[in-house]
Amino acid sequence: MRWTVHGERTLYSSPYLDLLLADVEVPGGSRFDHHLVRYRYPAVGVVVVRPDDGALLLLWRHRFATDSWGWEVPAGRMEAGETPEQAGARETLEETGWRPGVMRHVLRYHPLNGTVDQTFHVLRADGATRVGDPVDAHESARVEWVPAERIVEEFAAGRITSGLTVTALLAHLAGVRIP
Repeated sequence: MRWTVHGERTLYSSPYLDLLLADVEVPGGSRFDHHLVRYRYPAVGVVVVRPDDGALLLLWRHRFATDSWGWEVPAGRMEAGETPEQAGARETLEETGWRPGVMRHVLRYHPLNGTVDQTFHVLRADGATRVGDPVDAHESARVEWVPAERIVEEFAAGRITSGLTVTALLAHLAGVRIP
């Protein structure tokens, strides 16, 4: 059942996103205003795996919107013209100081597809080379290789709550691989 969109009205606009009010009609005739967020850039998250022991490169960071601390994969928006792999390599290096090894696309998804049009790409990098300190030192309190066997414990303790990180790590733990 496809909704009919009669139009959209911008409530707020910025270089990053637009907040709109869509005039929609659902099959069966009900018509109403529906809030919608349109992002200008897709985002990417990278699961960096250390080949010798399977440890994962994660950032411990605070998020002011939820006033919470937690582990996150390196992530960020894709700049115009970048592939997910280019953006993932750039974000990983900027946020961690580690240059990721060969990357593969794991999956693409829409985190809140009922109201937000943003696309997230999840990548996996096998290994990384230490280059120096993170360029974006303000991104996190620390960067660590977290042992793979500790990831489930971190989930259970509520220290992994970021939607992109949850999706990326669960896909990794489940062995999701797109050829």
